[in-house]
Amino acid sequence: MNLARETAVGIFILIGLICVTWLTVKLGKMEFVPGQGFELSARFDSASGLRVGADVEIAGVPVGCVINIFLDADPMRTQAVVRLRLEKDLQLSDDSIASIKTSGLIGDKYISLSRGGSEKILGVGDTIHETESAVDLESLIGKYAFGGV
Repeated sequence: MNLARETAVGIFILIGLICVTWLTVKLGKMEFVPGQGFELSARFDSASGLRVGADVEIAGVPVGCVINIFLDADPMRTQAVVRLRLEKDLQLSDDSIASIKTSGLIGDKYISLSRGGSEKILGVGDTIHETESAVDLESLIGKYAFGGV
């Protein structure tokens, strides 16, 4: 009888740990197997506030995520390179625009894509050349407060 109770408690704890692990992975947007899709990059003058895992949206609909942010290796350029993973069936023209936007009052950043009108489609590993960095509210407030505007 005691062995049956200990076995039941052990199974219950094991199921609980599996559930907690699953929730952690889902809520943390972690991926053990990379999702289907293709990767593009975009160069921004400032990627301040943008984080790996941030959404990429077109017209408010999530179509991908940010997978990497790093500084350009070219010493003559001081730009942030942002790698994006987008849905496999998404087609963007080479004149599409990538903008860093702010979501909500907390200030979470995401990338908004605007489709262009060109007939040339971006392929795997290509770069979006038209970009807009996020508005730096701190510098704007500082300029206004100290008479720089």
